[in-house]
Amino acid sequence: MSDRLNEDSLADLPDGIRRPAYDRRAVKTGIVHLGIGAFHRAHQAVYTDDVLGLDPQWGIVAASLRSPDTFDALAPQDGLYTLSVRSREGEALRIIGSIRQVIVAPRATDDLLDAMADPRTKIVTLTVTEKGYCHDPATGTLNEAHPDIVHDLAYLKTPRSAPGFIVEALRRRRRAGVPPFTVLTCDNLPSNGRTVKRVLTRFAELVDPDLGRFVADEVSCPSTMVDRIVPATSDQDRQRIGEALHVEDAWPVVTEPFTQWVIEDRFPQGRPAWENAGAEFVADVEPYEHMKLRLLNGSHSTLAYLGYLAGYETVADTMADPAFVRLVEGLMDEEVTPTLHMPPGADLASYKRALVERFKNPALKHRTWQIAMDGSQKLPQRLLGTVRDRLRDGGSIARLSLGVAAWMRYVTGVDEKGSAIDVRDPMAARLRELADRAGGEAGSLANALFGIREIFGDDLANDPRFTQPVTAHLARLHEKGAKRTVAELGAE
Repeated sequence: MSDRLNEDSLADLPDGIRRPAYDRRAVKTGIVHLGIGAFHRAHQAVYTDDVLGLDPQWGIVAASLRSPDTFDALAPQDGLYTLSVRSREGEALRIIGSIRQVIVAPRATDDLLDAMADPRTKIVTLTVTEKGYCHDPATGTLNEAHPDIVHDLAYLKTPRSAPGFIVEALRRRRRAGVPPFTVLTCDNLPSNGRTVKRVLTRFAELVDPDLGRFVADEVSCPSTMVDRIVPATSDQDRQRIGEALHVEDAWPVVTEPFTQWVIEDRFPQGRPAWENAGAEFVADVEPYEHMKLRLLNGSHSTLAYLGYLAGYETVADTMADPAFVRLVEGLMDEEVTPTLHMPPGADLASYKRALVERFKNPALKHRTWQIAMDGSQKLPQRLLGTVRDRLRDGGSIARLSLGVAAWMRYVTGVDEKGSAIDVRDPMAARLRELADRAGGEAGSLANALFGIREIFGDDLANDPRFTQPVTAHLARLHEKGAKRTVAELGAE
């Protein structure tokens, strides 16, 4: 038996390890995925794996637009990997086989474009994170000055960005008389399908006005809402899973039992029967998207910044502190829920209770540092949209403004003990420069960061109903630290 998970070792795995319930040799490519990270492999690839036995034409070619790490791990494994579902009750292991091929875009640009232009490809899915769309998060429009966009407009045949690859592939399909694929984003963007359509249309217009009209008129970009917590895989995870499999898996993914996928049903070229795997097809995703972005993601970011500053390594560690539980419950109930408008039958109370339990799950080692990444891209969607709605309605933003203040404290790059914070963010250098220039005074720091219009726009930066509570919280964080600040807020 091989000492590595692959097709040869699949049949010899121990009993109790679930395997693909279909013949992988019969699977064809119908989906190209951009951004093969842990989330895709714990979410969309699993839904697809569930339905390949019904229709084998929907196998996935998955591409990394940057790092070769996932290719290096999965190529020797024939695309196979382990899904570990962890809860308080234990761990269930399953082998996922829906990924037929992995491509590293910078190494094989033509191979990726060929796969996307292939008539058999009906859908291109994306999990490239908010920053991967090369857009302005405050406006949802293409950032035409983004270095990758500048490059891709100059060198159409060797793109670097997700918009560049998609538009070039669509251009080739149009020239060959092949209908366009559906573009299905699975990232946390507001109105994500419409945002992606706007970005792609503008990019295509800059290439050729006729191509822009074609993308605007002919390319379907359904909106989606995705939900599953997927921590980064640790070396301990690899060791534990390898011992259970009796073979090495270089890159398993670890997740929780909960999973959700809500999709607008607009697929002109067809789609997998994902509803048979639990996906929900709806006419309008927006209410579900707001629910998830504001309740789960907004709470997650708030916990990440405050939890990290308080010295907690994981979300579960943070939620073991009763003061943080009170903070999150108050945030969800008093400040977020009034901004949501759900369709009949949606059970917000149950969803919020489930969120709290998911955050407390000690089997998930979801690091606060990981969730804190890319805050400049996430803040507008996760917190600031809710802030705007609350201000419009005259509501309190006591907890929302604390989350924003915690982000400001975090991006200074120095924690409460004086140690360096590894701030991972597209604006990290700019944020650190502003923080250093402002010195240690909360008002100066807040004013400097409010000036970043890409994050705060012109409205919030000039609204004292927002700037004053954020600045006051920031001063408390500097003076008292995150733990005491959170505890005192809950006691008020």
